[in-house]
Amino acid sequence: MASSRLKYMSLGVLVFQTTSLVLTMRYSRTLQAEGPRYLASSAVVVAEVLKILACVLLVLKEHSYSMRALNSVLRQEIIHKPIDTLKLAIPSGIYTLQNNLLYVALSNLDAATYQVTYQLKILTTALFSVSMLGRRLGLYQWISLLILMTGVTLVQWPSESMVTPEKPSLSAGSQFIGVAAVLVACCSSGFAGVYFEKILKESKQSVWIRNIQLGMFGLVFGLFGMFLYDGERVKESGMFQGYNSITWTVVALQALGGLVIAAVIKYADNILKGFATSLSIILSTVISYFWLEDFDPSSVFFFGAILVIFATFLYGYEYKPPPNPSRA
Repeated sequence: MASSRLKYMSLGVLVFQTTSLVLTMRYSRTLQAEGPRYLASSAVVVAEVLKILACVLLVLKEHSYSMRALNSVLRQEIIHKPIDTLKLAIPSGIYTLQNNLLYVALSNLDAATYQVTYQLKILTTALFSVSMLGRRLGLYQWISLLILMTGVTLVQWPSESMVTPEKPSLSAGSQFIGVAAVLVACCSSGFAGVYFEKILKESKQSVWIRNIQLGMFGLVFGLFGMFLYDGERVKESGMFQGYNSITWTVVALQALGGLVIAAVIKYADNILKGFATSLSIILSTVISYFWLEDFDPSSVFFFGAILVIFATFLYGYEYKPPPNPSRA
């Protein structure tokens, strides 16, 4: 009973986190406010700090809130194992790039189109799983990947509503930038996710310790990127320029994302994760249309979105042959 409750609770939180992150990030990047807009690179850095703090608290909880035990674990698992720690530099750098790309994507795409297109990470993750982990995909999974590509192609199919002069935010140029950012993010997500899974399977370290290691490198890469691309603006107006309650909400939701996914991996199965993804797409589409008013859906979009949702379910479907009556 408790396990079932945790399963559905983690999925409920995943739906909330995924949907609210996309919508609030989109809203924060299109909101016309006084003063400078917040720096996406700064938000990525702050999210990494919050993620590290959250994971440290979770490790502390696992050791009965003993500071001595926490200090011992961190020194033993991170400082005294430099090779294992350095292995996380690669996926961490890729995740940092991915997080920055998501801000670029949602600055140029409506939330609904972003949500559906981003499901291509299922395809990239599957391909990297086959090539890096030697995993074999079943017939249903290969069919689902073909359906997924078809659905995403239909979602990106040009429509008259995307080129109307009343909506310059959905111009062809911004659409191209947004889609390109999503596609690169899908590739980086697939590779980094499989690489991280491979590392987790090769070691017995806690997933929270691994997330602390990821966060440490992510913080370094994030700071480097921030000063490289936004160094002048940081010097002029500070790292927290343009921050408001919406910005802090986006940062907190982004930091929460990795922890929620870890919980879902632990407690949920593929079918329920597919259900959560599908529900998130539907909510994002409805809210993007009625609240943000930056999305004018077409029949082609709806058909493509249905295909993507179906492909998500089909990919997680596990065929179980019927029992053999002769052996009963």
